[in-house]
Amino acid sequence: MHRIQIVRHAIVVVAVFGAAAAVFAGPLVPQPLAYHNMADQRSWLGIPNALNVLSNLPFAVVGVIGLAAIFGSDVDRRVPFHNSWERWPYAALFTGVALTTVGSSYYHLAPDNARLVWDRLPMTVGFMALLTAVLAERVGLPVARCLFAPLLAVGAASVGYWYWSEVQGAGDLRLYLLVQFGSLLVVVLLLVLYPARYGGGGYLVAGLAAYAAAKGLELADGRIFALGGIVSGHTLKHLVAAGGVACLAGMLRARAAAPV
Repeated sequence: MHRIQIVRHAIVVVAVFGAAAAVFAGPLVPQPLAYHNMADQRSWLGIPNALNVLSNLPFAVVGVIGLAAIFGSDVDRRVPFHNSWERWPYAALFTGVALTTVGSSYYHLAPDNARLVWDRLPMTVGFMALLTAVLAERVGLPVARCLFAPLLAVGAASVGYWYWSEVQGAGDLRLYLLVQFGSLLVVVLLLVLYPARYGGGGYLVAGLAAYAAAKGLELADGRIFALGGIVSGHTLKHLVAAGGVACLAGMLRARAAAPV
């Protein structure tokens, strides 16, 4: 069993360093300015880009629901963790999601690089917090405790570095892309390699699938809006991504309600 653990750890470490090497071996990746040109720019009640702004509200709702699942005082429910420290990565995750409502709404009111910082910053908290939560549950508490603050710092630094590089005229998204997609790929790897200490893993898989679908909707923003001018892919991205987070909140509530 000890040898199996060593092999698992080695695979994860090699994957992390391999992904980082592959990303940074490539050229700089500046932020395309066309990214800010969303398909649906309609105003409503004086709100510019109204649907892209208002579709961020579900993030606040699922963030609060998630925090309630962690800290709720319902005496009929058990705490959904074996160790009380495990709540903190999830607390950071749902706080980041709730703050995404503010940051993303601010960005979509007048999209540009400076405002995009406040959209992406709480998202990196969510990515790194989820990674830490899965590390705690699948690998062990000691490694999660050690990596929690550094991972959050790297996530925030990835956004700061990207914006600084844009101001310097040599935009570089590589670290941010590694934080976003690398963290989620590591989460998937952990789910595959390590046994679960809790039930409800299907909720997490559903949440990851929802996020993948959300990214696809984002890429199809204009094509979806062209189907009838009703809703854009970017608006749907927000709704589906919020649904993915709702799966995580559902996972924690299911754990707490599960019979001993």
